[in-house]
Amino acid sequence: MMGVVFAVEDTREHGSVIMHMISQLSVGMDLTKIVLPTYILERRSLLEMYADFMTFADLFEAINEGHSEEERMVAMLRWYMSTFYGGRKSGLAKKPYNPILGEEFRCCWNSPSLSQSEKVVPGSPFPEALANQITFVGEQVSHHPPVSAFYVEHPAKRMQVTGQIWTKSKFLGLSIAVYNVGETCLYLGDHDEEYIFNFPSAYGRSILTTPWVEFGGKCYIKCSKSGYHADIEFLTKPFYNGKAHCVRADVFRPDDKIPVLTVKGQWNDVLLAKSSQGVHYLTAFMLWRYVTAALKERDVHKATRCKFWLEQQQREEAKRRMKNNLPWVPVSFYEVRERWTYRNSLKDRLLDCAQ
Repeated sequence: MMGVVFAVEDTREHGSVIMHMISQLSVGMDLTKIVLPTYILERRSLLEMYADFMTFADLFEAINEGHSEEERMVAMLRWYMSTFYGGRKSGLAKKPYNPILGEEFRCCWNSPSLSQSEKVVPGSPFPEALANQITFVGEQVSHHPPVSAFYVEHPAKRMQVTGQIWTKSKFLGLSIAVYNVGETCLYLGDHDEEYIFNFPSAYGRSILTTPWVEFGGKCYIKCSKSGYHADIEFLTKPFYNGKAHCVRADVFRPDDKIPVLTVKGQWNDVLLAKSSQGVHYLTAFMLWRYVTAALKERDVHKATRCKFWLEQQQREEAKRRMKNNLPWVPVSFYEVRERWTYRNSLKDRLLDCAQ
């Protein structure tokens, strides 16, 4: 996704070719006119890569199901973050084919939440698309500058996405930057809401050894009708130490400077959300879902990392409470004479109704 830069599948075999190509470049040089060797290509067009936005169609549909403006903005942020994982979860940097002027790519997906339909949608971007399907069309609308336009629609949910991205690439010495210029708009017909958002820049690192890709820069999601917005920052890896692929996102209510929700983590691994009240979403399923998923994938190392991260968060929270002399207050139970009682129990509710 994102017009990401190239990678070498066998650096030892093609290293001399890469060195010869780099010797002809200068820092800051625009790479749009540079012809790259075919063996470093992604094996698919940039237009097809943009369709990776819809890898997690269930999260896309969930935006429309939010019962409040806040729920829909949070769901929008969740889907937005999933587009990066779906497109480049391996982190391997490769360069897609540069689309030719007038080139198109069309595809469709079955809705993960709706039953099979036989009704054909008239005028759909994808020929013979059914009412319960999500359709995508991308077209290269300009060659100089290179601009790709794309459109997604989900008639059954009354949702559509319209966007354009102008890719600008520059040589940075030992890496390559691709700047994704443009905005995209998600429209929810059921709520008459528009969500305007953009995408980060992409960087191809270590192009002479083992190329890898990361995202960097500040992005946003804005809904003018509700006033909710999200600020997102993709953090590039520090030169010394530090983690790669880190991201932070804050969701704000209208005219509020304190985020109602903060999301931190790595876009290609684990992202955890925390509310402004300091309360994590601590259901057992949500807490351990990444450990469980890793174990199902038989990835013991990832499961161990997720478990350690979770336990470390618990230790840091305990230190914070101790430092501020704050006791732990359970959410659903309270203690009376060494017995824990459920808050708002059925007995209490029945007594309240009887009064």
